[in-house]
Amino acid sequence: MKLTDFKVLTFDCYGTLIDWETGIWNALQPLISAGGLKLDREEALARFGKIESEVEEAGPSLRYSTLLAAVHARLARDLGVNIHADLNERFGGSVPDWPAFPDSAEALVYLKRHYKLVILSNVDRTSFAASNRKLGVTFDAIYTAEDIGSYKPDPRNFAYLLAHLEADLGLKAGEVLHTAQSLFHDHVPAERVGLARAWIDRRFGMAGSGATQIPADLPKVDFHFKSMAELAKAHREATGG
Repeated sequence: MKLTDFKVLTFDCYGTLIDWETGIWNALQPLISAGGLKLDREEALARFGKIESEVEEAGPSLRYSTLLAAVHARLARDLGVNIHADLNERFGGSVPDWPAFPDSAEALVYLKRHYKLVILSNVDRTSFAASNRKLGVTFDAIYTAEDIGSYKPDPRNFAYLLAHLEADLGLKAGEVLHTAQSLFHDHVPAERVGLARAWIDRRFGMAGSGATQIPADLPKVDFHFKSMAELAKAHREATGG
């Protein structure tokens, strides 16, 4: 299998292109300050990831900004911090402030010359639009949890992706390379539907799982890169520059 075998790269966005862990950690600072908490980044991210997955499963039709507010409220309760509801809403609206990884835009501009680029993201369209402005490219299609009515790793998200790639862009599953950081949200369900996968291992060399859970059975991946820059470099090398 070669990178040049594919016509489209389908991306998870948050954790892969947008540095959601830094964004989440920054957005949690008012809560941490309000509670006078000594909570380190990795513990905060792990707590967030567990609650977020539970809220996504319980409320698959929730708009992501509303879901984030609910996650924040529950996290505050779990930590024993009494806060005003405005802080929950502020956290729910924080996605536009989450930074892009420094290599994302340049890599996407390069890859856009060789592939169609598609987003499959666990957010709402308004939140993604703000992030998209940081990524420097026009995606050929954008499919969000708001469109689908469920959150990855629900298999409905990948069924929707494949159906719409064919209907909207005339692309078959064998032409798709799903490109994502999260083994739990993306690689496990993508493997189940038979998609080739590139792991953008943004947490390479770091302990723990950060804001995503570790799947019970680790999936195999077809390509493994530590960054989007590494993926773009590998493509240049495969095509002779």
